[in-house]
Amino acid sequence: MKQATPERRSMRRFEMRLPAAVRPANHDAAEMATETENVSARGIFFRLPAGVRVGDQVAVTVTFPPHVTLTEKVRVRFEARVIRVEPQRWPGAPVGVGAAIQAYEFLRNYPAEELQEATEPERSR
Repeated sequence: MKQATPERRSMRRFEMRLPAAVRPANHDAAEMATETENVSARGIFFRLPAGVRVGDQVAVTVTFPPHVTLTEKVRVRFEARVIRVEPQRWPGAPVGVGAAIQAYEFLRNYPAEELQEATEPERSR
């Protein structure tokens, strides 16, 4: 029988599958699309094809949908450090990545039409 491992997390974890984009901070790697599996105030867990190691810095941009924010969708960029990399479940499967959030910022995302309207002078008729 498997022994239960004591929970080491100090913050509640929320099981959330949210769209995310991950960019390793140390090199010029391309941004990788993924989704979160869970999120807490101090950490985030997601899966990637590979390419990250424990200790790596990553930037993770997550989009929280209206049903979570109770308003409009909100994009947040987390600066995080990889603290755990789980092995592939089967050959070719992505690896699991646990990262500790070190900083975050809310991003404003304007659709092209709104940006154009905001920068064009009003015209009277």
